[in-house]
Amino acid sequence: MVATPQETDFSEIRPGIKAPAKETILTPRFYTTDFEAMAAMDIRANEEELRAILREFQADYNRHHFVRDGDFDRSWEHIDGETRRLFMEFLERSCTAEFSGFLLYKELARKLKGKSPVLAECFSLMSRDEARHAGFLNKAMADFGLSLDLGFLTSHRSYTFFAPKFIFYATYISEKIGYWRYITIYRHLEQHPEDRVYPIFKFFENWCQDENRHGDFFDAILRANPQFLNDWKARLWCRFFLLSVFATMYLNDLQRANFYATIGLEARSYDLEVIRKTNWTAGRVFPVILPVEHPQFEKLLDACAARYLQIIQIGEGQGAKFLKRLRQLPHALAIAGNLLRLYLMRPVDMEAQRGLVC
Repeated sequence: MVATPQETDFSEIRPGIKAPAKETILTPRFYTTDFEAMAAMDIRANEEELRAILREFQADYNRHHFVRDGDFDRSWEHIDGETRRLFMEFLERSCTAEFSGFLLYKELARKLKGKSPVLAECFSLMSRDEARHAGFLNKAMADFGLSLDLGFLTSHRSYTFFAPKFIFYATYISEKIGYWRYITIYRHLEQHPEDRVYPIFKFFENWCQDENRHGDFFDAILRANPQFLNDWKARLWCRFFLLSVFATMYLNDLQRANFYATIGLEARSYDLEVIRKTNWTAGRVFPVILPVEHPQFEKLLDACAARYLQIIQIGEGQGAKFLKRLRQLPHALAIAGNLLRLYLMRPVDMEAQRGLVC
């Protein structure tokens, strides 16, 4: 499937500072939560593991990693046209997602200080990691002529409220899928260095270990609170958040297939590999995971992606906005129907499998 070109907004809020991308249902979101409920959470059931993870955060293995080397010290004007647009879009989306994590973790650290010291310090150190990631990505954007004003982004983006347990589900999956995305790109480029068209990809091996440790932290939090995992509602929510994250990634990436082609990857195969590995990783803590190996799973995802590309093409076409929305509606309804079919597929019961292993 070939992605259709998208019109990227390169307008500036002041010279050299890019206006943030328009918010849509698929753009990285900023979150807030019930901080009092988070502070009151009991972690004693798994406090030893959480303290061990805290010691790893304190060790700060990547404190000297995010330093730009001489490979960045040259012009990138040869990356132009569509390829340049795709790189800018990738860097902006990645920077926004990392900065979103920084803001959430920083606020959690501030609100939990003095109430839940272990959690407060863990969140503080994770916010440190996310700030490094966002800063490194923003400097990379500057290589292509524009960067983000992260302070402006803080005050001008809308925030989505999630209850603590939903924050745990969503961030756990997001951190683990981040790990698999980064390491899969890194391993591919390690085997095909001719496709490493920009030096940021050299940093992905160590970078993804931050994501992995963050995911392990949320894994430990969930296991410290079995009420988030051991009833029928948890099974429904785990399926919902897995599908939400997987479908969002799939729809985003397949419309940006040309970016992945630039670094020698086929977007669909890449995404399916990341989905399979993230799904199986989630099965270590979630009671159920999605049946991603079922042929129907891929077919329904492909059907959603095809419909989404139709929505984009209609939106970019000529005509009144109202009429375009009317033409997009059947495609949006078809996507919703296919997502419902995906959600209702029989999940893989990981509790039963873990019981058999035991």
